[in-house]
Order: sequence, then structure tokens, then C-alpha cells
Amino acid sequence: MSIFDRIDLPDLRVFLTIMRTRSFKGAAIQLGLTPSAVSHAMRRLEERLGTKLLNRSSRAIAPTDIGRDLAQKLEDGFEKIGLALAELDAPGAGRYGELRLNVFSDAAYLLIAPAIPEFAKLCPEVRLTVVVEDRPIDIVAEGYDAGIRYGHYVPEDMVAAPLSGPQRWIVVAAPSYLASHGAPLHPDDLANHNCLQLLLGDNSSYRWELGRGKGKSRIRVPGAITINDTATTISAAQSGVGLAYVLEQRIARELEDGSLQPVLADYACKGEPFHMYYSGRRHTHPALRKLINIIRVQQGLSPLSGSVKTAKSNAL
Repeated sequence: MSIFDRIDLPDLRVFLTIMRTRSFKGAAIQLGLTPSAVSHAMRRLEERLGTKLLNRSSRAIAPTDIGRDLAQKLEDGFEKIGLALAELDAPGAGRYGELRLNVFSDAAYLLIAPAIPEFAKLCPEVRLTVVVEDRPIDIVAEGYDAGIRYGHYVPEDMVAAPLSGPQRWIVVAAPSYLASHGAPLHPDDLANHNCLQLLLGDNSSYRWELGRGKGKSRIRVPGAITINDTATTISAAQSGVGLAYVLEQRIARELEDGSLQPVLADYACKGEPFHMYYSGRRHTHPALRKLINIIRVQQGLSPLSGSVKTAKSNAL
């Protein structure tokens, strides 16, 4: 009899849930079990495997090296099982039904819109709903299957799949503005310019990040106009109102036609890639991986071949 024949899959699920929550009590609540049942399942699993998976103390739970390695492999396996089951043609399951996404405006423009034609062709039976808003939300609580954020903004308990390479942020201005005010040569020169303020989803003003490595700094820039929409910011910059801080990829057309010109190019900053993120605590809609791979290919990346990790994957 193999080790697999001696192990109950529900016990493995209990183990993974403990690893995600770092708590027997939290795992019990999530699985709808008693803490005693969770404890018995872990004891049974360790006895049948003949090895210790978790180190327990009165204050914390930490995986052993064997436990950490097993959890990583089980995450891959359970995701494949979930995808296989979801592919069944049962009503409301599998590739049918609705895929609901919450994305911010730049991601909608750069990633979702170009991917929709290919997605519609590959998944004609899926109802794709895309809600575009820049405020930070709890996608699970608000009923979304997935969302898009920059990597460093993905919540720690979410699974994150990179959709792009690092994103380059640049300062730009219209030729008319530069003719009237001159071009800043150093970040300190921004103090003497009109800068279009970028309002974040939490209603705070974004500090412009300029420079690289140890010379990178976050600057609070002056400006009487604050905008929370990239398209409006681009339009205002083109009209000569002031300097704008935007994703280079977002204004490729404007840079090509010369309606906007980069300044402080030596201080342009590379930011985090776009990531699709979703909860690892429930089965992933199978069409989501197709959408992820469509976007990755369009962004010059290889399709995902294996599973992706939680945002705090180093803890496993």
C-alpha cells in the first residue's frame, strides 16, 4: 500500500488551510469544523506520513522544512484538481457562467480591452463582467472572481499571477508647456512647475517616484489640479496645463505623435508589474487562466504552465 492510499484528502485540505491561516482556530472556522477536529486531522496526517509537518507553540504555528515543501506541492495539485472539476459541463460550473473582474482604469485600458476579442473567441459561453474602478476593495467580499493590481498592492492571502513586466513611470509635458516654462532638469526643479496631482483610490495624492536604486525618492510635487483618472490627466497635459506622471506604456500613442514629450528621462522609475489576483480558498474559474494567458502573451510573456503562488509564498 502506497503512502497516498493511507492518506485522506480532507486531512491534506486541513493541513493546507492551517498553512494559509497560520491558525488551527482560523482553519476550523474556514472549513466549518471544530478546532478539535482540525487538531485530530493534523495528528492523523502526521502519524500516517510518519513525519512532523508543523511546529506548534502556545503563540505560533510554523511549518517544518518537510511541511513547507509538501504545502507547495499540494497547492499545485489541488489547483489542478479544482480546474479539472471546474471544466465539467454542469450548469453554472466549469467554463460556463460568469467571470467577474474588478480592475483599475490603466489595467482595463492596457490589458483587458486588448484581450477581450481573443477571450470572446476562445470562451464564447462565458459572461465576462469587468468593473473599472480605482478604489481598493475586497474582491471576495464584493463578489468578484479576480482583480488586477500592481504586485506590491496584492493582499498577502491572495494568489497572484504576473501579467506584465515591470512598468516604467515617466514625467511628460506638451510642447506648448515646455515652450512656456522650460523643461525640468532635476527632480528638485519640479518645485517651480505646475504638476498634475494624481489622486489614488483612497483619496490620497500619489508621490512621484523618481530615480533608481539608492537614488530613488518619492517626491511630493506642487500643483493646483488633482485628477483621479488617467485619460483626463493625459488630456490636461496635452493642453499644456502642466507636467504629468504616467505609465510610459499608457501614452505610447501620444509619445509617438509628439503631443507629449518626456522630461527627466534619466530619473524615470520602474515600478511593479501588473498582477491578476484571486482567492486561493475557492476553485478558480477555468476561464480566468485563459484570460491570464491571453494577456501574458500580448504583453510578451510566456503562458503560465504551472500553478501560481500566494502573495506571501515565501511563508510556505
